[in-house]
Order: sequence, then structure tokens, then C-alpha cells
Amino acid sequence: MRGLDLRIEPGERVLLLGPSGSGKSTLLAALAGLLVGGESEGTLLVDGEKPRAVRDRIGIVFQDPATQLVMSRAGDDVAFGLENRCVEQDAIWPRVDVALESAGFRYGRQQPVDALSGGEQQRLALAGVLALAPGLLLLDEPTANLDPGGASRVRNALRRLATAQPMTTILVEHRLADALPTVDRAVVIEAQGGVVADGRPADIFEQRGVELAAAGVWVPELPLPRAPTKPRPDSETVLRASGLGYRYPGAAANAVSGIDLELRSAEAVAVTGANGSGKSTLALLLGGLLRPSVGSVEAAGALREAGRNPSIGRWPARELAARIGSVFQNPEHQFLTGRVVDELALGPTRTGRSPHEAAATAEELLSRLHLSALAAANPFTLSGGEKRRLSVATALAGEPEVLILDEPTFGQDRRTAVELLGLLSDQRDSGSAICVASHDADFVGALADRKVQMRNGRLT
Repeated sequence: MRGLDLRIEPGERVLLLGPSGSGKSTLLAALAGLLVGGESEGTLLVDGEKPRAVRDRIGIVFQDPATQLVMSRAGDDVAFGLENRCVEQDAIWPRVDVALESAGFRYGRQQPVDALSGGEQQRLALAGVLALAPGLLLLDEPTANLDPGGASRVRNALRRLATAQPMTTILVEHRLADALPTVDRAVVIEAQGGVVADGRPADIFEQRGVELAAAGVWVPELPLPRAPTKPRPDSETVLRASGLGYRYPGAAANAVSGIDLELRSAEAVAVTGANGSGKSTLALLLGGLLRPSVGSVEAAGALREAGRNPSIGRWPARELAARIGSVFQNPEHQFLTGRVVDELALGPTRTGRSPHEAAATAEELLSRLHLSALAAANPFTLSGGEKRRLSVATALAGEPEVLILDEPTFGQDRRTAVELLGLLSDQRDSGSAICVASHDADFVGALADRKVQMRNGRLT
């Protein structure tokens, strides 16, 4: 971020837009007084003071909610900030309950935090900030991991909060059609280019919508284009889940139960459903990364080799990684090297390709997913959207026969979402089986040949 000149008045509700890597999350962190070290220039003030001096008036919800959850139980986590503000004990728990309800958190205070899905963690993190009633509220894609119903409840809560008390809001969001009623101003920034558009959202999108979309900014009324249809090889079942169930250690009930599902070559299947319905657990089971408590996940057709145990959960790690690629909900969980380019070359090298072939694969994916400028960067230093693109690219680099992706478009700008759609479509059309767990209706509509829905751990 550089050359940014911006003034926001008290009470304004600002939608902050820009391509992935343009500095949106960095700006929010700076406003919250959380940037430490690095090189800086210019002046940043909140209420006329340096942000670190007025942190008690500022609330922020990060792009990755797990980074701000600190207690083992949901109610204690929301109460944590209030206790640190020395709120009277009798006043804490009523405020905790109101905040949990406002954020659409469906569990009570006693719910273990480590039992929550990514979307449920996002609601809990938001509740912890809402309980503090900040004067400046900073939201970094607060609905990105939420199902449509949960996202609607969060937006309604933000509208009620803004009506009930004076509050300035800065929102980073890509579900624009739903977010626009909650804001009155849009600001578009670009990497090291400062502010490139500022004004009423309707005026900006009407006058510069096509230009902004080409740069990667999400624009209402411009849905993702469906990838062109190409000839595909004959489809066959390559992975079969039968009577599948899984219970996490210490849990009272199964996370998923009674799942019967087939993945077929040259086909993309989308798994949809509310937060906590079991989508991520199913993705881990289908990828061979969890062993079922009951039932089985077995290779079939071309994926099954004679003499090998059909249960993919019992395959050697090298064999599993070479044939079934997985993209986790948290991309950091799958990074293994210190440089982006090495991360992309690792999979092809371990599956037997030459260093030259691995380097060529890495170079192509860096270019297509707009990561070339970050080739030498440490994967853990990337923005949330860049980490997600890298995690998808590492799975694609191995050219797996089956590809399982959990929320692949989280944190993506429009340009990279279009590129990602093209890459996955090419992988499907070349014969791979694709399974995507996602709340992104536009992406699902553009990619999926078949859709299944989960509810309370079961397919419906």
C-alpha cells in the first residue's frame, strides 16, 4: 500500500474495494493499530490520534476468524474483551448473549470453540467485537465463510447496530449485491496506487463497472461467466462413499452420518449447506485425510489399482497425494516450504516429474493465478486471498485424478475467481473428478455439473 489519501467522517459506512493484494486488509490492520515494524510513510489518525492510542474505540474482525479466538468456550471468548475493558461483571453476560444472538450464533455460551466450523468461528469472532460496541468497526469479509442465511443475519445485525448507536464502519466484502444496502460510500484502492474511485456505490459501478471488473474488483450485476463447454472423456465412478460417518474425538454425535456419494471422472460436484452441516468433514473424508468411524470411502474405476487396498484412508501418503488433491478450508495447514515457487514445485517433484517439468508447472500456475510477483515470498506472509490461490495451485500442480476443494473462492477478487474457474474447468474436462464444498452460489452455478446439499451431517 502506498500513496493512499483518504478521509472518512464519523458515522460513515464505507465499502472498501480493490483487487486481491491491493492493501485492503493492511489498511484495516493499520487503522486498528496492529501494524508493527515494516516501512511506513505518511500519517494515519483515528479521531485525531494514532490508532494505537485509541484501540479501545476500535473493533476489527479479521479475514481468518481463528486468529482472534482465544478462549475454549464460546461465551468466555465473547466475554474476554469485555473483561479486559473492566466492564462490571453483572453487565457482561447480558451483553454476551445479545452479541451471540446478533451475530447469528446458534449455540449457547458453553459451546467448545474447537468444535466450530469456519463459518461458525466467523460468527463468534463477530460477536466478540459487537459486544464491545466500538465507535469504529472494521470488517474484513465478515460473511465470506457464512451460508446465505447466516450472512443475512449478520448484515441485519450490523444495520441494527448502526441504527442503535453512532458508529463508523469500514467493510471489505465481495458479496456486493447483498452488502450495498448496508453502506453509503464506496472506496476503491489499488496496490501502490492509492484511491482510484470514491463516491456513491451506484455511481461508481455505473460509470466504471466494466473497468473495475477487468481489474479484479467484484461488481454487482456482473456474475462469473460459465466456462466454455469442451469435449470430455467418458465419465466413470472413481470414488465411492458408502454409509459414511465420522465422529470427532470427545464429540457427543457424528459430524457426518449415512453418506452415500459417488464422484465421477470428468464431472464437477458441488456440496452446499449451512455452516456446521458437515461439508468440511466430508471433504476431509473424501480426500482420505480422515478415516471414517463407520462406512467407507473406496477407489473405483481408473483410480483403483489391482492389488491395492480400495480404502483410500489406508493408502501411503505419497500415493494419496499423487492421486487425490485436497484444498483445506485453512490454506496455512498445507504449506510446507519457505517460498511460493518451491511450494508449487514440491508436489510435481515428489510424484516423479523432473526438476525442469516441476519448474514449468510452477511457472504456469504462478502466471495464471497472478502470483508471479510473489514467487520468492514466504507463503505464510501472503494475504488471505493469495494464500487461498496458492493452496489451490499446489493441489492443481500434481494433476490429481480427484480434486477436493473446501471454499476455493474465499478471499478472491473477480479476476482470479474467473481464472480459477477456468483452471478447474480444464481439469474437469481433461478427465479429473472435482468436488467443491462452497457457499459461493455464483461459482457453484458456473462450475458444477451436479449439486448435493448437506443438512445436519447428512445429504438431502
